[in-house]
Amino acid sequence: MTKRVLPQEAASLVEAGWTYLDVRSVPEFEKGHPAGALNIPLLNFREGRMVPNPSFEEQVTAALPKDKPIVVGCKSGGRSLQAATLLAAKGWTQIVDMRGGFEGERDPMGRVVVPGWLDSHLPVE
Repeated sequence: MTKRVLPQEAASLVEAGWTYLDVRSVPEFEKGHPAGALNIPLLNFREGRMVPNPSFEEQVTAALPKDKPIVVGCKSGGRSLQAATLLAAKGWTQIVDMRGGFEGERDPMGRVVVPGWLDSHLPVE
């Protein structure tokens, strides 16, 4: 089971040397992201829809050793949980998923139920 943390704890881990892996698409990442984050999209926009990035695992392998501590984040927490679970299953040993993502986890009515990195007033680029 993938460990999940809130944005404040994720920020503390990053401050302690963990890498923040943002798995949002490049356009989402370019609009703003946690300071120092590495962007490797789990999904990409193609022809107006999101499709899996076929080289996701290969790109992560090239950028991050399997023993590197990683915090995985996305927009609201769905893709990051998927990515963190996949990476843990593929042998990454120190990996956590950040709940709330960059913009916050929302209920069906659109209300924020878990504040994201942005709403937590954490460092952004």
